[in-house]
Amino acid sequence: MKSKKFTLALFIFYCLVLTWIIIFKVQFSFEDLPHFRSLNLIPFSESAIVNDKMNFDEIIQNMLVFIPFGIFMRVLLEEKTLLKQFIPIIFTSLLFEGIQYIFAIGASDITDVISNSFGGIIGIAIALVLSKITRKNWITLINAISLVGGITLTLLTVILLLANM
Repeated sequence: MKSKKFTLALFIFYCLVLTWIIIFKVQFSFEDLPHFRSLNLIPFSESAIVNDKMNFDEIIQNMLVFIPFGIFMRVLLEEKTLLKQFIPIIFTSLLFEGIQYIFAIGASDITDVISNSFGGIIGIAIALVLSKITRKNWITLINAISLVGGITLTLLTVILLLANM
């Protein structure tokens, strides 16, 4: 469980799930994907405002879904600087937003990039704190939590699949 190879395998699984969530909108059919293209380059405007009030739900969800990304980057790139751990988070978020725009499967929004990036920063911070508290066993702890999360997510996905048959 201490192995970074195991962490890498868990990270790959997480990336597949993240792609399913962000690009495929948790859909099981391409026909159910939204078919529109929009681009918002003004942070915390238009898409973040619903009924003249700031809608924090999507912002918080974007942050939460990227927290594991930050944790994984801290483990996998432990010997790199914090900036080099953070760059893949921003790049991945920009990539997801670009794919959504190119294939017209949703709104591409700078607010999403900001909230995803902030979630990644929170993840890096969580991993830093865990590494200070548990010193030798922090990677094992992260791998164990990630494995339980991955199994739980897989079971929930199977339940969703069965419910949609």
